[in-house]
Amino acid sequence: MLKDPPIPDSQAGLAALQNMLRQRTPLAALETFHARYGNAFQANLPGFSATVLSGADACRFVLSAGSDTLSWRNEKDPIAKLLDQGVLVTDGNTHDDMRRIMTPAFHRKMLSLYTEAMVWGTDVVTAKWASGETRDMLNEMRQLTLIALMKALFSIDFSQDIDPLWRPILKSLKYISPGAWLLWADVPRPGYGKALGRLDTYLYGLIAERRAAQEQPEDFLGLLIDAGLSDALIRDQLLTMLIAGHDTCTALLAWVMLMMADHPDIQGNTQTKVRDALSSASPTLDHIKQLPELDHIVNETMRLYPPVHAGNRFAAQDLEFEGFRIPKGQRVMYSIYLTHRDATLWEDPLRFRPERFATKPQAFSYVPFGGGARICIGYRFAQIEAALVLARILQHWTLAPVKQKLHLHMGATLEPSPKALVRVI
Repeated sequence: MLKDPPIPDSQAGLAALQNMLRQRTPLAALETFHARYGNAFQANLPGFSATVLSGADACRFVLSAGSDTLSWRNEKDPIAKLLDQGVLVTDGNTHDDMRRIMTPAFHRKMLSLYTEAMVWGTDVVTAKWASGETRDMLNEMRQLTLIALMKALFSIDFSQDIDPLWRPILKSLKYISPGAWLLWADVPRPGYGKALGRLDTYLYGLIAERRAAQEQPEDFLGLLIDAGLSDALIRDQLLTMLIAGHDTCTALLAWVMLMMADHPDIQGNTQTKVRDALSSASPTLDHIKQLPELDHIVNETMRLYPPVHAGNRFAAQDLEFEGFRIPKGQRVMYSIYLTHRDATLWEDPLRFRPERFATKPQAFSYVPFGGGARICIGYRFAQIEAALVLARILQHWTLAPVKQKLHLHMGATLEPSPKALVRVI
C-alpha cells in the first residue's frame, strides 16, 4: 500500500533549524531530515511543498526511469520567466528540437577550438594578479568564465564589455536565486527590469550585428542564425548560455581554487605533473588526457560542492517511488548534494579525496550535470574548461589559504560565501 513521504515533525524541525543556524545554510536542514527519514521526505512551508529525494535510485528514477512522467517547466518560477524558451527550461518536443539544433556546437571538434578561448580568458584575468596578494576567487573566476564563454561561443572579446554588464549579470542571478518567490510565486520583483533590459539590449545587438555580417564565424551564435531561428529564440539560448553556463563554471572553479589552497600536498603533486607536462606550452586537450589528476580534482570538487545542488521537476501524473505516493502536480526535488555526500555510496564522504575518481563511481551516485536525455548540454565544455583553467593557473601560480569563515550559499548555484579568498604566489 502506498504511503506519503514522511513530513518532518517538530523535533526534527527544531534540530534542522539549529543545524541551519550553526552552518548558515538551508542545506543543513536537508542533511538533518535525510539523517532522520532517509532518501524520501517532504519539505513543507507555507505556500511551498516539495517531495525531496536523494540517493542513486532516486536520481535514476528522476533522470532516467521516470523522466517521461516528470516535467521541468513551471511558468511561475523566475528562471522560466527570465529564459523564456531557453533549452534549459522547456519540455517535450520544444526542448528536443532546440537541443538537436544546439548539440553540434558542443561536439568534440568544436570543443577543441574552444580550448584556446578558455586559456586566453585565464591569461586575461591572471595577468592582473601580483604575487603575494589575496584575490576573491569567486570574483576572479566569474570574470574568467564570462570572458572565456563569450569568446568561445559568440566570438566576442567580452573583456571590453564586462564592466557595464557586470551588475546586470549579477542582478539576473539574484533574480533566479531562491527567495520569497518560492513561498509567494507572484511576489513583486522591483528593481530587476532595468538590469534585465540591459542584457536584452546587448544580446539583441549581438544578433543584429551578426546578421548584418558578410561571414559567420563557426560558433554557437552562427549555428543558431543558420538554423533560421527568430531573434527572440536566439536571445533565449544566448541568455541561457550566458547566465546558466557561466555561473555553474564560476562556482565550480571558485571551489576548485579553494580546495587547492586548502590541500597543499594535492596541489603540489598536481602542479609538478602539470609543469613537467606543459613546460612553457599552453594546455590543450591532449595535455588534459595526459593529466587525469586534473579531472579527478574537478570531479571531487563537484562531488562535495555541486554547483547545481538540486534538480527540480514536477509530477506530470500520479507517481510511485519505492512505495511512496507522489501526487500529480507535486514539486519533486532530487538532491544532488545529499546524494554526493551519502555514506552508503561514498567512503569517507566529507573528505576531499580526488583519487577516488580513478575508478568510475556507481551509476547515478554522481550527477553534477544531471543525467539521461536532459543531461546538461554543456557538461563537456564545463569539464574541459575547469581542467584547462586549473592547469594554466598551476602552471604559473601557487595558491595559499587565507583564514576565513565560509558557508555554503544557495544562490543560483552553490557558492562559497561571503568570499572565496586565496593568496596567489
